[in-house]
Amino acid sequence: MPGITRKKVKKSKRLSVYAGPGSTYVPPLDNSRYNEYIKGSMGKGIQAEIKQTKPFKSLEEEVSVALLRTADQLAWRGTEMFKQHGLSSTQYNALRILRGAGEKGLACSEIGERMINRDPDITRLIDRLERRGLVIRSREQKDRRVITTRITTAGLELLRSLDRPVTEFHQQLLGPLGERQLRSLIRLLEAVRRRTE
Repeated sequence: MPGITRKKVKKSKRLSVYAGPGSTYVPPLDNSRYNEYIKGSMGKGIQAEIKQTKPFKSLEEEVSVALLRTADQLAWRGTEMFKQHGLSSTQYNALRILRGAGEKGLACSEIGERMINRDPDITRLIDRLERRGLVIRSREQKDRRVITTRITTAGLELLRSLDRPVTEFHQQLLGPLGERQLRSLIRLLEAVRRRTE
């Protein structure tokens, strides 16, 4: 607020807020009750969401459960959106990867390495996409053992029709966090993934 300055109070080592003559003295926050202030300003928390009566054994366990719960909710919302277009989340992911690969295409093993979610049967996944005419497979001339998968024109058109809904989906769910919190979240999640490698 304009005109608000901070100065030390002789009777206390902590900072207080002084707004000038005639203003009301505002005492500093009690740092020993920091967690209570934070909890009061946040949501109900993962323990209440999953109706767990006993407290978590550790902060790390609580964070792990919160991450799993969040990932599951995001995946469920994505599944519902892609279902409207006759796709599963993994099928969309495979098509997106193949679009990025361009005319060169990719082998099944390379698609599997780039998938967001691990699918134990990439071959069956590609089979379903090929039956719909969204991808095509062919053997390489230099090495007949290698089968390359490429996205078709129909596959590209389907992805183009999904580009806007997917962008709006992400913005609706995560946009309210703002750029600063989103970038901070990216760094934290990267640190967690490094521990799982």
